[in-house]
Amino acid sequence: MTETALASHTPDGRPRARGLGIPLPGTPGPLNAVTDVAGVEVGTTTLIEGDGPMVVGQGPVRTGVTAILPRGRGGVGEPCAAGWFSLNGNGEMTGTTWIDEAGSFNLPVVLSNTHAVGAAHTGVVRWGNRVAPRLARQWLLPVCTETWDGYLNDINGDHVRPEHVEAALDSATAGPVPEGSVGGGTGMNCYDFKGGNGTASRLVPYGARTFTVAVFVQANFGSRAELTVAGHHVGPHLLEDNPLDGDWFERDLAGAPPGAGSVIVIVATDAPLLPGQCKALARRVPLGLARTGTTGSHFSGDIFLAFSTAEVPDLASAFPLGPIDGDELGTIAFVPWGRMDDLYTAVVQSVEEAVLNALVVNADMIGRDGHRSPRLPLDRLSGLLGQP
Repeated sequence: MTETALASHTPDGRPRARGLGIPLPGTPGPLNAVTDVAGVEVGTTTLIEGDGPMVVGQGPVRTGVTAILPRGRGGVGEPCAAGWFSLNGNGEMTGTTWIDEAGSFNLPVVLSNTHAVGAAHTGVVRWGNRVAPRLARQWLLPVCTETWDGYLNDINGDHVRPEHVEAALDSATAGPVPEGSVGGGTGMNCYDFKGGNGTASRLVPYGARTFTVAVFVQANFGSRAELTVAGHHVGPHLLEDNPLDGDWFERDLAGAPPGAGSVIVIVATDAPLLPGQCKALARRVPLGLARTGTTGSHFSGDIFLAFSTAEVPDLASAFPLGPIDGDELGTIAFVPWGRMDDLYTAVVQSVEEAVLNALVVNADMIGRDGHRSPRLPLDRLSGLLGQP
């Protein structure tokens, strides 16, 4: 399959959102993925095992790990300017206090389920010490984040272990990014359909240069009635066959309403940015989510991280430190604040498309206790969008 086709289809030929003819603004990169930002690598570990009634610690298992390496394996330990934003804090993203303090981070980002954050953290630390032994002499503060997959998965069974995290990190590559029910997105739901991983990118002309802005989404949010696709409020027409909107909430979530879940979005760009400008990109993520219909449930952890892969060696905080060399000062190049608007637009467009990709590149899944998550009905969707 040609690179041009990969912007609209998966490597095995399945359509992504724009492959269905859904009109989406902006110009994607060749892969329409977070890996369009040079140096970014993504790996996954998918854990699917067992069927039937849940026995805690035995399954059924519908979960996994997604690992994002901002500078690839060879760039571990090198800082990236970064900023983060929480729309609703009913979730977890480790390492963010240090990002606030230093304006950067230097380790992979790992996404999994809510109760696997500890295993993810341990796995990243072990892996970092293995692949970059120099890091063992200093503190390691990885970014580990999560969404809740307890509807389909034995989430209290400790099925994600540090070795699964290391395997995802070891498998990370550039190229097409797996979408749908894979890695950390394996057991997730979105708008009461089968959700999970999605990604998209946009090319941003800038004078004689072209920057790339790209996102990765772990989508586990929204109620069926909210769903909006390319400006069409389709959710109210797709309310039938919704096993997620039932009495399982009373049993499993103490009456939490539809829309409970979470969404994690990772924004990457090669545009040179200040940490505060990265945070500004993260703050635009909710505008892209809103295009898909969500209003941001109190029971959804909606947390976003943005980073730049432009070289920023003076944001490093390594030791030991030598004597000051003359009048030593750090420097950083950045896009002027007044030139940020096109980057903001790229974030919003990419987030909208990534969420739709997570829904489109998917299939029905049955998990623990026979819980079923149906896929978005693509034939019905095309009709609602007025497509032949």
